[in-house]
Order: sequence, then structure tokens, then C-alpha cells
Amino acid sequence: MVKRIPVGAHYGLRDWLVQRVTAVVMAVYAVVLFLVLLTQRPSGFEAWKALFACQWMRLATLLFLLSLFWHAWVGMRDILMDYVHATGARLVLQVGVILLLVAYGLWSIQILWSIN
Repeated sequence: MVKRIPVGAHYGLRDWLVQRVTAVVMAVYAVVLFLVLLTQRPSGFEAWKALFACQWMRLATLLFLLSLFWHAWVGMRDILMDYVHATGARLVLQVGVILLLVAYGLWSIQILWSIN
């Protein structure tokens, strides 16, 4: 009789869905940004500043960045769980990734809402 030993965290469907939804959000943002850039063609700093001064653009960019950070977290967590077998090292690396992603998120908010 073969005993099966389960490994990993078994997040399964939830993480699969998160990866797909965040990828779709990022793809839609990329298409919208491409279309906006085709129509407005910002050529200098003032034009770019005006583009990102619009509230809808700030919110869309924030949604894109939050999707990017969540997507990155799921991917990095899975990589660390698969390839870093020492529990202590994996925990330190995961906490480091979380702190970096939170810092990047706060920095993104600061940048987006400092545009006047």
C-alpha cells in the first residue's frame, strides 16, 4: 500500500482564480492606457501630469497596481513554498516580500495622490 504524503499549502482554486482575475484586470488596464495614449498622445511632463490628475485614471492605476502586487504575492509565495524548504528561511523571505509589497503599495498611493 502506497501512502500519499500531501505537500504544499493546497490553496488551489482560490489562488488560481486570483491569478486569472488580477491578470485580466492588468490586461484591461493596459488596453485602456494604450487607447488613452493613442487619443491624447501626451508629449511632455505637463500632459502626463494632466492625464494622471484625473480621478478615474488615478483609481484605474491604483486598481492595476493593487492587482499587480496581489498577483506578485501569490506567485512569490508559491515559488517560496516550492523551492525554500527550510521553514524559518521561507518565513523570513515571505515576510520580506509582504513588507516590500506593502511599502510599494503605500508609495504608489503617495505618488498617485500627490499629483495636482
